[in-house]
Amino acid sequence: MKVPEEIKKIAKVLQSNGFSAYLVGGCMRDLLLGREPKDWDIATNAKPEEIQKIFSTFAGATADKPATIYENQFGTVGVKTGSDNPALKIVEITTFRLEGKYTDMRHPDEVKFAKTIEEDLSRRDFTINAIAFNIGTSDVQKIDGNIRTSDVQNIIDPYGGQKDLENKIIRTVGDSSQRFNEDALRLLRAVRFGAELGFSAQGGPASGWKIESGTAASIKKEAGLLEMIAKERIRDEFEKMIMSFGSGPSEGIRQLEELGLLKYIMPELVEGVGVGQNKHHIYTVFEHNVRALDYAAKQNYSFEVRMASLLHDVGKPRVKNGDGPDSTFYAHEIVGGKMALAILDRLRFSKEAVLKISHLVRYHLFYYNVGEVTEAGVRRFLSRVGPENVDDLIKVREADRIGSGVPKAVPYKLRHLLFMIEKVKRDPISPKMLAVKGEDVMRIAGIQPGPKVGWILGILLEEVLDDPKKNIIENLEIIIKNLAKLPDEELKNLSKKAREKKDEFEGGIEEEIKKKYYVK
Repeated sequence: MKVPEEIKKIAKVLQSNGFSAYLVGGCMRDLLLGREPKDWDIATNAKPEEIQKIFSTFAGATADKPATIYENQFGTVGVKTGSDNPALKIVEITTFRLEGKYTDMRHPDEVKFAKTIEEDLSRRDFTINAIAFNIGTSDVQKIDGNIRTSDVQNIIDPYGGQKDLENKIIRTVGDSSQRFNEDALRLLRAVRFGAELGFSAQGGPASGWKIESGTAASIKKEAGLLEMIAKERIRDEFEKMIMSFGSGPSEGIRQLEELGLLKYIMPELVEGVGVGQNKHHIYTVFEHNVRALDYAAKQNYSFEVRMASLLHDVGKPRVKNGDGPDSTFYAHEIVGGKMALAILDRLRFSKEAVLKISHLVRYHLFYYNVGEVTEAGVRRFLSRVGPENVDDLIKVREADRIGSGVPKAVPYKLRHLLFMIEKVKRDPISPKMLAVKGEDVMRIAGIQPGPKVGWILGILLEEVLDDPKKNIIENLEIIIKNLAKLPDEELKNLSKKAREKKDEFEGGIEEEIKKKYYVK
């Protein structure tokens, strides 16, 4: 377990000025697990103003441009190291501290500086994060940056964190209920840590991590405290969990549901628990959604694809008709798209992420059969979903298939669709790709800016979706002149029909097959 040179230099500065230096928190946990820390934290008995003073000119900084940042009330000073490593650019040094009551279940009402590292460790959330290593001693500096297990005299572990690391146990420091009432986000953090480290998977161990039984019981008891937490904080922890590796995201969702937390984060997902499907599905709606996420995560797909996979069938419980092998879920993709938008907006995800994910959910259900869908149908498909979304939409479809229990993610039909998309992708599929623009329509038709311009462009687009060869100015001019002669109401109706024109992906062929077999 290598201690970087930047950390050793910081420790030497603290030691030479008569202060202690301990590696603590997540970086110490990761070092003991043999993982590279994402960031580095040092705890010390130096006060914030003392830290600022002794590091004011650290790593070539000057009095005018000091190397320290102190913009909080919790005794944490950031020290700029000049490192090229993003994890080491700024190292946080925090004064030993104790914390008072948490009236808002987020921040301590007051922070008191402590005298010892043991007092500091007593305030931490989980035992695996309450281990410290004394790097501020001369003998540690002699070991060339490597922490060895033989250096046990330098490890401070009052709560058995090393044993819990060895046994893969997530356990709170001290009384679980007290820890969760101090900061209710710890309820979610317990699950997130398990997801990142590797929860025991259903049907057998993955990495084998578990939440200790007493801690799990307290989570169930105090689950409602999550309602007191800002949505942005929940969002950040949830996103970290979803972006963990392997089965971490899917097992994390299962843990959230089992511990009673998911209903305070995404109650819409919980609606699918125990909801059976039809003869084309062997899993319940909830289990199917979780398995789709599992596939997307194992393929290391983007956050948007993972979330769309998790939410792609979230609308099914609300539209289910009948029961047993012949039950149906008509329009669940439309309902699900709206639900996904509401869920993600409620959790304060970015506008871009909300629109992207809800769009993928809305259009994840499309029908394509070789020989039944024309090139015009593929162009309309591209026009509706956007060429930039096709790759991700196919990935969600893969996750949907594997989550249904089928063995093959990309069957021949999908491969042929991709071939067809490649074939027509340069054809005009949006008003921006027409050979005429709005100003051309106004000039040719002799009209002023207004809705008529949009109506005509919509009709023109429908024409060239059917036949791209029509997308030349001479042809479009003739159509524009003829359209300009029509009464406004008739022109408006033609435009509406153009927008609503059914194509092979959502139209007659698919509807007939849905009614007969309900296939996806």
